[in-house]
Amino acid sequence: MDSSPLHPDLPLIQDADLNGKVVLVRFDHNVVKGGEIRDPYRIDRTIGTLFSIVERGGRPIMMTHIGRPRDKKTGKISCRPEESVEPVVQYLEQKLHTRFHIPRFPVDPDRGIPGIDTSVNLAIKELKEHRIGGIYLPNTRWFQGEEAEGELRENFALQLAGLADIYINDAFGSWQPHASTYDVTRHLPSYAGFLMQQEIANLSRVLNPERPFVAVVAGAKYDTKIRPLYAIYEKVDRLILGGVIYNTFLCAKYGVRIKGVAEEDIELAEELVEKDRTLGKIVELPHVVESETMEGRIEGRYRTISIRDFRPGNSYGYILDIDPASFLDPAVAEAIGSARTIFVNAVMGYTPHFTAGSEALDHAIDRNREAMKMYGGGDTLQEFKNLCPGLYLSVMDNAKYYFFTGGGTVLTAIEQGSPYGLRPVQALMESTKRKEKG
Repeated sequence: MDSSPLHPDLPLIQDADLNGKVVLVRFDHNVVKGGEIRDPYRIDRTIGTLFSIVERGGRPIMMTHIGRPRDKKTGKISCRPEESVEPVVQYLEQKLHTRFHIPRFPVDPDRGIPGIDTSVNLAIKELKEHRIGGIYLPNTRWFQGEEAEGELRENFALQLAGLADIYINDAFGSWQPHASTYDVTRHLPSYAGFLMQQEIANLSRVLNPERPFVAVVAGAKYDTKIRPLYAIYEKVDRLILGGVIYNTFLCAKYGVRIKGVAEEDIELAEELVEKDRTLGKIVELPHVVESETMEGRIEGRYRTISIRDFRPGNSYGYILDIDPASFLDPAVAEAIGSARTIFVNAVMGYTPHFTAGSEALDHAIDRNREAMKMYGGGDTLQEFKNLCPGLYLSVMDNAKYYFFTGGGTVLTAIEQGSPYGLRPVQALMESTKRKEKG
């Protein structure tokens, strides 16, 4: 555990009496793409919580969401096999040498699973009698009530609570307040799992960093990152941008046009440019890779260009990567090399074809042995693992590195200035107050 103190109102799994209890655990095992596990890191990080429950006499019923089965426009929920929890269960069974049961419930072809019915009771009996190692519920987002409002949602929360004696939230990456992360806490004694505690404790190192503090932020869309971007800007000593966010900033600052950057985003970025004229926090990466096409790294159709050659009115093709030479630039090398805290939520290039920028970034950061290096988010971590497998393995247990399991959650907490503003975390703390009153 990190030594940073946790809020006294946060109820902790280590204070719960689990012996002989059925324990409902919400994980963030959202690691399945197209029916396969891309990276088991998020699952592995929760095994300590699972072990603690079983070792202390608890019987686990587990759940997670996978993907986005609900169509936002129509509200239709599709229970597609490629968004099933089965790969997660197979992985856990192999890892833990035990058998888990996935209950089957009736499915409405348009609205998903109406609810949890009594057919689950036989499995709970087997769980209590140790004939199975655990129950893993279907994808929580397959249930009608998970993201609904009103009675449907409340009924689902009650059905979940009816399965167990105690609720544990270990799903740091699932920051949205849905029935399985939020509403269920009103009906069961509720506690934070070990991963949740560790992520919150490490967030304090981003929110109260040792300085100089450098953040590296990239993203495919400017408008979705504006609020967290401004919150990070206020907090950092230096900021490095990548991806479409950086392209948008360059358009706004230099009066150029880059293919794929929307006009309305350029207007939005002008505020950041203006702010940075005074504060000068943004460290520009001078060498970028321009491509005529997004179809791949096609010989003769991409080249390195320098932003120092930008002139107002110039137009460019797609800028799809940062040239590694950027990280040798004196200003960039100095910013990264002198930092004491580095937070990275960034894939620098257009994957899978343009990856040299991300690889160069990871190695540049690793050369700073003194800084606390914190990586946020599944894509950022996946890219690190794919591009620098040797480095990734060598730093997994390095005290100077920390890998968050949820990038969106970290950005939301930075935007709010505290991990305790996250609604599922608030719900756990409110359950403590209810217990004290009761």
